[in-house]
Amino acid sequence: MFKQIVLNTRTLFMVYALLALVTVIQNLALGSHAFTMPTTAPPGHDIVNNMDSLKRYVGKQVSHINNYTVFKQSWFHLQQNKNLYIIHANDHFDLYKYSPSFAVLFAPMAILPDFWGLLVWNLLNTLVLFVAIRKLPLPTNKLNIILWLMVIELLTSIQNEQSNALMAGLMILTFTSLQNGKSIWAALWVVLAMYIKVYGAVAFCLFLFFPNKPKFILWSVIWALLIFCLPLLVVPLPQLLWQYQNWKSLLAADQSGSYGLSVMGWLHAWFHIEGIKNMVMLAAVILFVLPLVRIKLYRNTIFQLLFLANMLLWVIIFNHKAESPTYIIAFAGACIWYFTSARLTGHKVMFALVFIFTCLSVTDLFPHSIKNSLFTPYVIKAVPCIFLWMFIELKLLFMPLNTQVNQQLAN
Repeated sequence: MFKQIVLNTRTLFMVYALLALVTVIQNLALGSHAFTMPTTAPPGHDIVNNMDSLKRYVGKQVSHINNYTVFKQSWFHLQQNKNLYIIHANDHFDLYKYSPSFAVLFAPMAILPDFWGLLVWNLLNTLVLFVAIRKLPLPTNKLNIILWLMVIELLTSIQNEQSNALMAGLMILTFTSLQNGKSIWAALWVVLAMYIKVYGAVAFCLFLFFPNKPKFILWSVIWALLIFCLPLLVVPLPQLLWQYQNWKSLLAADQSGSYGLSVMGWLHAWFHIEGIKNMVMLAAVILFVLPLVRIKLYRNTIFQLLFLANMLLWVIIFNHKAESPTYIIAFAGACIWYFTSARLTGHKVMFALVFIFTCLSVTDLFPHSIKNSLFTPYVIKAVPCIFLWMFIELKLLFMPLNTQVNQQLAN
């Protein structure tokens, strides 16, 4: 009876909705705090975290819903013809790094009081992810277990009011919509993901596995143009093009800013390797597209799901700005891999390591002394995901052509 309740879809839906509400109440109750300068000098090459930039925040209040405030203020800054991509110290900490179109898409939440706007934003993140996972071609009991496993990473993401759960949901929905023959919707999901975070465009490659390719390409172009034009509702075309130029400049400057919880961060922290970011990214792109040479496996659902898992891990572990809340995307990939694969002891051990050191390493289960002296400086959160991605990559490259689908997915 208890198992039936816990693994019930309605129960999980309520849990996800409740998480959205609870985090809103929690974050708003925390209020704001006065900005304090760091005790040690930050790296001077980071756009925001350098001494000249940080001095602009002295005496300012930093809200515990700062990320939401960044999104919210982007709508007002766009209307006021302000450069979206510079420091607005009087409004929020950090920089806005999304497209001008996202600022318009955020308008319905921006004009609401913070409680309701943040609640809608959190619900959008949690429920899009919920629906996306529920549509994966796996047995219901496996999907519900995945939803429970995702709770910790989901909480980490929405407590920071970030868009990562939404990104994971949109990328997975692109896959499931293509699989169900809904090319128009698949095109919308991937274009939305791209306009939220540039790396969402990686999901375009999923169309290779499915029919109706011309239809998908056509609708991708249509949706991309329509969403591009959204800001024209409030600004003229020259102003919009100026914003895109500003965005391009920000992304170019941001590229060299940090290593993040990524492969580059791992190589730097463990082996003191520096100055090879471009080489690593070139190798990453080659390795990402390499499994696509296995055209005979394109129609195999196992291959498709493993490639989806590979992609969700790849966009995070090779992201130089990856941080803890972004790992909900990578962990979604880990879950899809595990529940698609055979129940081998090695697989269980590997998934357990991902769950412990990626999901639980940021929780209070581990003392702060360990997190500060080991987990943070050695980017431990990223390491099991890096090795899992390597394993999936090899699986995709050497997967037998006669791999059976139905029996493996049902087990």
